[in-house]
Amino acid sequence: MSYTVIIPARFASSRLPGKPLLDIAGKPMIQHVWERASESDADRVVIATEDQRVFDACQSFGADVVMTLASHESGTDRLQEVVAKLGLLDEDIVVNVQGDEPLIPREAIAQVANNLALNPQAGISTLGEPITNKGTVFNPNAVKAVCDRAGFALYFSRAPMPWCRDEWAVQSDVDTLPMLAPFMRHVGIYAYRVGFLHQFVNWPMGILERAEKLEQLRAMENGVRIHIEEACVDIPGGVDTEVDLQAVRAILAGSSE
Repeated sequence: MSYTVIIPARFASSRLPGKPLLDIAGKPMIQHVWERASESDADRVVIATEDQRVFDACQSFGADVVMTLASHESGTDRLQEVVAKLGLLDEDIVVNVQGDEPLIPREAIAQVANNLALNPQAGISTLGEPITNKGTVFNPNAVKAVCDRAGFALYFSRAPMPWCRDEWAVQSDVDTLPMLAPFMRHVGIYAYRVGFLHQFVNWPMGILERAEKLEQLRAMENGVRIHIEEACVDIPGGVDTEVDLQAVRAILAGSSE
């Protein structure tokens, strides 16, 4: 099947300034992400940035890179600018791979694109993974998702869900999870239909999105269906903090020895 990967790489980061260019095993982080995406079966891999330094670095290692506006409020807005510049058709599929995921598996990229192609009712597809510990369920940095029987998202939240009323009412201090309900962590890789992206940028931020700080809720508030499939591979976390950075450096330093 045919799809394009777009990697937003924003230089400004409150926690890790200049994040795309941080060195990991002798390469800038964004190069690792680009290399992983290039291992997928995508027709094209494009990096999108608002910063000349990132643009120049990407060109130096041979990447296809597009300069975008610095005023975008979200990565999805940046994505839409790129698909418009590339002249992609409304029915075309693009996969958004975050520029801070140097360990992203190629299998996950192909999976999310194929998932969207197989679900024509959806405007977006994404991935999830089972949660096996209570700490993750109650961690607001771990986004939870619940689906219907066909795999379409019912809601995404930073709050614990589903809430097992009876079990947690009497056993709130128990570390094990109740067995009666499935718990899923949302994995933040998305495939979009280009036509959806053109619609998205014209919608104001929704009430739920504003409360949860989750962009996908804007789509759901406007009636867009999101299909979620369990990831076929383990997907390591991205680099959000200095601790994350050091962990990824250790992994990739070991793999290069």
